Amino acid sequence: MKLEQSRNDTELTEFILLGFSVSPKARVPLFLLFLLIYLTIVLGNISMLIVIKMDSRLHTPMYFFLQNLSYLDLCYSTVIAPKTLATFFSKHKKISYNECATQFFFFALFVGTEGFLLAVMAYDRFSAICSPFLYTVRMSQSACIRLVAGSYICGCINSMIQTGFTFSLRFCGENRLDHFFCDVPALIKISCVDTFVNEIVLFILSALIIVSTTGIILVSYGYILSTVLKIPSTQGRSKTFSTCSSHIIVVSLFYGTVFFMYAQPGSISSPEKNKIVAVFYTLIIPMLNPLIYSLRNTEVKNALKKILLRKMPWH
Repeated sequence: MKLEQSRNDTELTEFILLGFSVSPKARVPLFLLFLLIYLTIVLGNISMLIVIKMDSRLHTPMYFFLQNLSYLDLCYSTVIAPKTLATFFSKHKKISYNECATQFFFFALFVGTEGFLLAVMAYDRFSAICSPFLYTVRMSQSACIRLVAGSYICGCINSMIQTGFTFSLRFCGENRLDHFFCDVPALIKISCVDTFVNEIVLFILSALIIVSTTGIILVSYGYILSTVLKIPSTQGRSKTFSTCSSHIIVVSLFYGTVFFMYAQPGSISSPEKNKIVAVFYTLIIPMLNPLIYSLRNTEVKNALKKILLRKMPWH
């Protein structure tokens, strides 16, 4: 029993982030790699925000949602990356209890909101392709704002529940988190009380979010596929479905890693595997999303070219 193993009943005021188990020689290259990834995230997502804001042709529901996606990617990677980079060369690698709780709350808020937003984006594509004549009514400015606000509210509720349950645990002996940020599996592992209820709550909450949002996505794309297959020309089918391809890739990357991380009780027992997966969804996905949407989207590429040409001294 964890309670028997801990002789010290003093409540912890700080944690130690163990981070990555690498040799001193590998520390600098790994730090530079993480720094490069984070700078790419910042540059890519801020560029996406600016391009959508500056080009009036992109002031449509799809790009309104994409703008919010870039904002969320920027936010949740920023919650994690700066502290992770700081601990590479820090001697003590400490994070206070309150800072840990705050970091986890905002991380869970932004990641949870992104999951709901991806479902909203699937519904947007469904409305545009399957009900084009009703699209402007369904996706009016006020409707889009309500859908995004709803995503944030759902993400906030998820974050409050997870943060409340996780930080209601007692941490009275071991304070070393085998992770590079404050995440539920690592915190559960060092608690000195029975964590069965917390693990069940984490599993059920994650499963509910994944099932509900992926259900909306799968149903939306089921109708989209049915509609696309009815288009007589191959070129027409290709052009229509191409508007969804970037979203499908982003959804696959996001839900694949989140499902692996949180919807499997067995994932709690493998810290090294969890850290690799966590790097993917905290840094790699926010870096890839703006690249996927810009490289595969002619409208975004044209808007970016237009802005760059406008800034040239000879224009």
